[in-house]
Amino acid sequence: MIIVANWKAYVEDLTKGKTLFATSKKLARVSDLRIILAPPSPFLGALALRNKSSVAFAAQDVSVTLGGAVTGEITARMSATAGATYALIGHSERRAKGDTNEIVAEKLAHAFAHGLIPILCVGESERDAEGRYLSFIREQITAGLAALAPKERAEVSIAYEPLWAIGKTAEESIGPDDLAEMVLYIRKVLAELLPGKSSRQTHVLYGGAVESGNVRDLAAVSMADGFLVGHASTNVSSFTDIVKALS
Repeated sequence: MIIVANWKAYVEDLTKGKTLFATSKKLARVSDLRIILAPPSPFLGALALRNKSSVAFAAQDVSVTLGGAVTGEITARMSATAGATYALIGHSERRAKGDTNEIVAEKLAHAFAHGLIPILCVGESERDAEGRYLSFIREQITAGLAALAPKERAEVSIAYEPLWAIGKTAEESIGPDDLAEMVLYIRKVLAELLPGKSSRQTHVLYGGAVESGNVRDLAAVSMADGFLVGHASTNVSSFTDIVKALS
């Protein structure tokens, strides 16, 4: 079971980041979870380069560029040399800022080129009775993986984060049975894109109103391999409760 803590821009000072990192190290020692922290990029090196624990780090995004005269960009190589092992690619908040499927595919390639393991984020903005949102999810996955080599495709994790569930309460978010259907559908799409039985090894995560009160049921029924947690991961008490619920 994997839990990715996406701090987004909620953590704006390094002291809080260090506190959350210290908590994560303690939790990793007493649980069987794979904990991955995605801090804001200015804090990545300060935390990850001194890391000797089992906690891993992820970049929240990578630039579509490979360096040069591009002020303010954060390339895949920068994040890798700062200590990141993973990279979130195609997060809904980056897609809202203009990341198309083509840009996401390019970022995936850049991540692999510099040794980062991508976590490809996909998700629909709303659901319709006709099920057109399923085609939307298929397109996001297919477009992201299309240009990758078969071996690379097998290493990508998929994080399903429906936009309509983000920021909602657990009661308003997705239920265990609906999530189970989505996990199965994503695995069906992956089976068409990956050779042999390798799609069975792909990690499928869920993000969207993940709380200690619903995460156990979501994990038990849906067969998701883990969770992408946003705001709750920046609160020591909330994050501890979520990890304990999954352990």
